Amino acid sequence: MSKTDQATTFAFIISLLGGLITAIISAVNVVWFNSGATAFGGYGTAMRGAMDGYHNFMGSYASSTSFLAGLSLVGVICGVVVLMSAILLRVQPHQHTIWAIVIIAASIISFVGMGGYFVGAVLGIVGGAFVLYTKQTQS
Repeated sequence: MSKTDQATTFAFIISLLGGLITAIISAVNVVWFNSGATAFGGYGTAMRGAMDGYHNFMGSYASSTSFLAGLSLVGVICGVVVLMSAILLRVQPHQHTIWAIVIIAASIISFVGMGGYFVGAVLGIVGGAFVLYTKQTQS
């Protein structure tokens, strides 16, 4: 196996893991917030005293579980895009630049929905950047 194949395989695995983590954790969050369960930590419970009334800078969004489910849905979509791009990176390595940019962009956007508690987003960014770096240095 050549160094180019090894680099693509490493980036594929890292990006695939990042996409899986982002999609799965975001899907769990969508189900959690749509189930009617209370929001986590400061989203609507512990911070209510400091952020309520005239000082409530988020309005009703911070305590709205449907708003948080919508943000998590963005994470699910970005996770699926990263997954598909990682698979296409493996299947079509000659188009590595396009798939690496899509992986990085979707991973950055997934920060809106917390990107799989940020771990998935960071793995996606690392995988996409690794492809761009290794292909550039080998050219």
